[in-house]
Amino acid sequence: MAFPRVLFIGSLGLILVIGGFAVVKKLFMTPPAEKPVALAMPVKKVVAKPPQLKPEVDRIDELFTTGEDKLPIVETVTYASNVPWLKGRPAWIGDYASHYATSRHFIARSLNGKPDYFTQKVAPGSQFNVFKKDRHFQFYLLVDVSQSKMGFYYIDLDTNERVLLKTYAVSLGKSSPLGKYLLGDKIAVYRPGIMGLFQDRQVEMMTVFGTRWIPFGKELGECTVPSKGLGIHGVPWAQDAKTGKWTELPVGQKTSAGSVLLNYEDMEALFSIIITRPTVIEIVKNLQDTQNAKLPGIEVTSPMRGGSKPPFGAKSTLFEQDPNSAQIVYSHSNMPICAECGPAQKSLNLASKARLATTSRR
Repeated sequence: MAFPRVLFIGSLGLILVIGGFAVVKKLFMTPPAEKPVALAMPVKKVVAKPPQLKPEVDRIDELFTTGEDKLPIVETVTYASNVPWLKGRPAWIGDYASHYATSRHFIARSLNGKPDYFTQKVAPGSQFNVFKKDRHFQFYLLVDVSQSKMGFYYIDLDTNERVLLKTYAVSLGKSSPLGKYLLGDKIAVYRPGIMGLFQDRQVEMMTVFGTRWIPFGKELGECTVPSKGLGIHGVPWAQDAKTGKWTELPVGQKTSAGSVLLNYEDMEALFSIIITRPTVIEIVKNLQDTQNAKLPGIEVTSPMRGGSKPPFGAKSTLFEQDPNSAQIVYSHSNMPICAECGPAQKSLNLASKARLATTSRR
């Protein structure tokens, strides 16, 4: 065999051996490819926020305005001295207040078109708002201790609607009572110069209770603290010794011993609205406490303009009703007309007002 042929055959055999070895190595000796590993992305923990009162709701002016955008629980009346519901003498503002179960403070603010609760000058043709006699409603205050906030609602018993009128910043104590209370009737109006006993010492009442005081009445259901000595009132005022100028202390501090404190503008407006109507205040740690025990009524922002009389024998969410008249049966009947406030909840004269707060816990 010629040498070139031998060389060719040898080279071809070597190539086949090397190729076969490569195939065997690829099939049997190559380690399996590693699978790609997905990197774990950090999971952001979502913390559910507790429910909160709607911020910056303020519909108070809709109670006082004589324009078209008033709330359906009020109506505008035109003053006249001769009225069909009063015989034998002219009607004055106090008579309108008594007839419509609306405080004179409320009428004065509507009449004056501004937060002036004392000027009550009227002439034939003067217009002001009063509560409608044919609408059955109550007021409800919900205090959220965790936020130091309070929601102010009216509950329309005719339509089962709940309307949020305003949210307030409030001052509370380091340890606030929890539970549901009916507001009481021994209300008070304080001005500079009114003195009284507080914690066994004579004090200027505005330096403790601000300009208005509404006590808690009876407890409704389970309450952590009895109602005696608790109330809603204004934040304290301080008088400058040199100038004699009065200055209101700020809202939000833990200065209370259990009461609920508001700034004077909010407190005076609230006072004028609720003192002639049954009002409940409920104090909770936070709004999650009310999820199982729902607030009365269905919350709406556009309340119905008309209402129907509750059915015979119906009971309101908060109070019983007289089945014969469908009028609210309040625990304090025969409410006298307060010289300053109108048909308020058994208001006191200024001398006794100064004494009533001596047992208050603020």
